[in-house]
Amino acid sequence: FQPLLYSCSGQVAPASGFLYNLRQCEPGALSRNKGISDMKLCFFHLMPYQDLPDSFEKDYHSVWVDAPNSLFDPEKAEHMYNDFLDELEYAEAMGFDAVCVNEHHNNAYGLMPSPNLMASAMVRATSKAAVVVLGNSLALYNPPIRVAEEMAMLDVMSGGRLIAGFPLGTAMDTIFGYGQVPATLREKYTEAHDLVMKAWKKREPFSFNGKYTQLRYVNIWPRPYQQPHPPIWVPGSGSLETWDWTIDNDYVYCYLSYSGYKVGKTILDGFWDEMERKGKEFNPYHAGFLQIVAVSETDEKAQEYKDSIEYFFKKSLHIPAGFGNPPGYRTAKTNASQAGAATTDSRTKQLSDFTWTDYLEAGNVIAGSPQTVVQELTHAVKELRVGNLMLLLQFGDMPKELAMKNTTLFANEVMPHMRDIWSEYETRWWPERLTDAAQGAGR
Repeated sequence: FQPLLYSCSGQVAPASGFLYNLRQCEPGALSRNKGISDMKLCFFHLMPYQDLPDSFEKDYHSVWVDAPNSLFDPEKAEHMYNDFLDELEYAEAMGFDAVCVNEHHNNAYGLMPSPNLMASAMVRATSKAAVVVLGNSLALYNPPIRVAEEMAMLDVMSGGRLIAGFPLGTAMDTIFGYGQVPATLREKYTEAHDLVMKAWKKREPFSFNGKYTQLRYVNIWPRPYQQPHPPIWVPGSGSLETWDWTIDNDYVYCYLSYSGYKVGKTILDGFWDEMERKGKEFNPYHAGFLQIVAVSETDEKAQEYKDSIEYFFKKSLHIPAGFGNPPGYRTAKTNASQAGAATTDSRTKQLSDFTWTDYLEAGNVIAGSPQTVVQELTHAVKELRVGNLMLLLQFGDMPKELAMKNTTLFANEVMPHMRDIWSEYETRWWPERLTDAAQGAGR
């Protein structure tokens, strides 16, 4: 059996010709006349384990923390990893502005305990796309300067294409997986952030005497290519404290959730309200959002994604509430907020008895013909007021050829219609080298 992949021209081609097809593609040639103020469309990959048992959600407590690794097949995972990297590389060839990877531990949801390893592969395989590491959970690194060093390496190796993500980290990763204390997690995270930023900015050795980290000499080699540091994006799941922190530091707030844009609007409205309350000027590029999208030739044919969606929501997101929000992980203020309640309610429903139709109606998934996807996704972007859109086009146990089809149809038929939504705004949270290249190309 030889799987079929979609080439740059949109033609179906054998997998054996995949790298050849990529090399024949000029990144971005298909989709747009791109300017610096265009919507930023980022290909986001979770790298999920794709071979969980059919009855996994009935037979096992959780996909995270305590799913036994006896379920993990290294030989199958070898092929998964290589497929995932191919899909990321293909995304650049199809004109996506960025490729995104992230960090998770002790789970079958996302096989990237070290996103920096995947980012290093992308740095060598790409040349035009930003590489978004979204990100390194700062509180888990001892000492945190490891993050400063590795991200600086990636930035230099890429010639200044890195976007650095600093998540607090899920409770499953930080508290249950890495043994952090819920009540001090955010404080430890903030201190680690301050050390990383100082290490990037200082040009002489310095000492650091924090509550959680003490270092006689801090003197990182290499330092970042971008000065004084790469753009900072902060993923969040609705915590009010993360809103305040990203606004105060002038970072991009990225709402990463699978509850869909309809629930996401509650979260983003709260963020924009807080921006206004603090007297900050509105700019859609100050925020990002992750949306699952499935594009097919017709609305009816989009049901070809149905099985992969159900695998994703029923298996990849099979997480008990006790793991997701243990005592002390979120503040009482966040738990009592409308944003916190909306997120919790949506997760409970989508993991219980949602069907394909329910996911579509709730906005968890935007699926259908290119025309349908353009219409609904444009509506979502305007409702959310975001200029950075992360697209999850591979999800669950989706086979490689279907992921390539989804990517190709999105790039050719949807992407061109999304570019000018926020053309009156400019972003200051994007690698300068890529901005200059777009200007130099007259795009």
